[in-house]
Amino acid sequence: MAGKQFLVRKALSFFSKFQLKRQANPSSFQFRHKGSHATHSEFHKLASLLQKPQELSNKTLVFHLESALLRSSSLFPYFMLVAFEAGGLLRAFILFLLYPLVCLVGEEQSINVMVFVSFAGIKRKKFMVGSSVLPKYFLEDVGDESFDAVMKAKRKIAVSDMPRIMIECFLKDYLRVDAVEGRELKIVCGYFVGLMEGKNANGVILNELRVGSHVIGIGSFNKSTDDQLFSYCKEIYWVNKAEKWNWKSLPREKYPKPLIFHDGRLAFRPTLVATLIMFMWLPLGVLVFLIRFICGVLLPLNISAIVSASTGLSTTVSRAKCLSWIASNKNDKKESGVLYVCNHRTLLDPIFVAIALMKPLVAVTYSVSRFSEVTSPIKVVRLTRDRERDRRVMEQQLSQGDLVVCPEGTTCREPYLLRFSPLFAEMTGDIVPVAVDLQILEKLPSSQTCTAGGKSRMEVANHVQNQIAKALGFECTTLTRKDKYMILAGNDGII
Repeated sequence: MAGKQFLVRKALSFFSKFQLKRQANPSSFQFRHKGSHATHSEFHKLASLLQKPQELSNKTLVFHLESALLRSSSLFPYFMLVAFEAGGLLRAFILFLLYPLVCLVGEEQSINVMVFVSFAGIKRKKFMVGSSVLPKYFLEDVGDESFDAVMKAKRKIAVSDMPRIMIECFLKDYLRVDAVEGRELKIVCGYFVGLMEGKNANGVILNELRVGSHVIGIGSFNKSTDDQLFSYCKEIYWVNKAEKWNWKSLPREKYPKPLIFHDGRLAFRPTLVATLIMFMWLPLGVLVFLIRFICGVLLPLNISAIVSASTGLSTTVSRAKCLSWIASNKNDKKESGVLYVCNHRTLLDPIFVAIALMKPLVAVTYSVSRFSEVTSPIKVVRLTRDRERDRRVMEQQLSQGDLVVCPEGTTCREPYLLRFSPLFAEMTGDIVPVAVDLQILEKLPSSQTCTAGGKSRMEVANHVQNQIAKALGFECTTLTRKDKYMILAGNDGII
């Protein structure tokens, strides 16, 4: 018995020394991938590459997305986004309940579990989360330090353990990656079955690496030695968790492509703790919603605003410069009402403007549902995108009172303004820009209007857009509602 214990201790001691030696001097470790191809790869710490990123300028880079770029070591938030946005609340709750199982099984099995729960039964043609939701959260998780090194490479090939449908849009559209190697999902009759295909490297990529020149890899040590593409790397720079903890978030100004459009119902990153808080808050949140909804429909604006404030809804209104003309406008009897023009962040923007002014307004909007139209605390008039018909509708409403319009035609949640439709500029000379977060700006001077100033409708629309953008610190764009839906959903957004 003593002899056996002695042999076990000697074996453990030898293995520990080997591991320590390999981590202390990773370049001495020989890379061998299962299969016909084998190569000797030199292993280094990523810190040495970050000090000389210019070495990548004429080389091909193979990098593991989760290890080389993302600061977070957990993939749970991304699968939670897929489960919630593509599958609904119940599917997201099931994934949350299965998190202990995800932690108990191995890394590869945990991904299989999350893939099955998130994708099983989802229709392939309707899956847009990979292009409309996930890119924002991936960009916010990119490490600034590793990003600089990856972007220096002449040609970039990304490898990931996640399904390719989740990562391809982000990597190709926002990071300009040349090729993506991810897991394919099995599809039966147009629906995902929640299972992934085997790990088979793309033949075109392999042929390119075989004939290519110097290839460099970035990844974690275990991941790098387990992927066929990394077997062609002459140098591999590995990342450890301690190193990633010190990475900073990638600043927005360094995004290779501006993040203007994104979709989704969650306004936060669904980490485990954040998801737990969401489900704990949900019963109380439903109760608060019902109170605000009933009071908003049945009570006057000034009273419903007090009820909303008492249940936690708070807004800051900036209107000091225009208080005088607002007061005079209430006393004057005009043939035409005032047109309030605001940017569009949420569907509730016109309601917040009405509450801020403490006066009933009529909102004109596109594609509003019948339910929203009936239950809105202010009058809502639906537009048709027929220019002449919409013009008559807006003129009729202005003859009866004040009007609020969101000329972008759709919501934009990022610090950008879409092109303003110029239709509103022809309606009246009494135009008031409103910057949401509720800054009621100066009324447009008569010299800047179509009616008295002789300006074209495009000039007026652009002037109002610039005024609102300046107040918010946003950037103006020429993108339209149609551009948004073509990017996010592949259609023109007409319902």
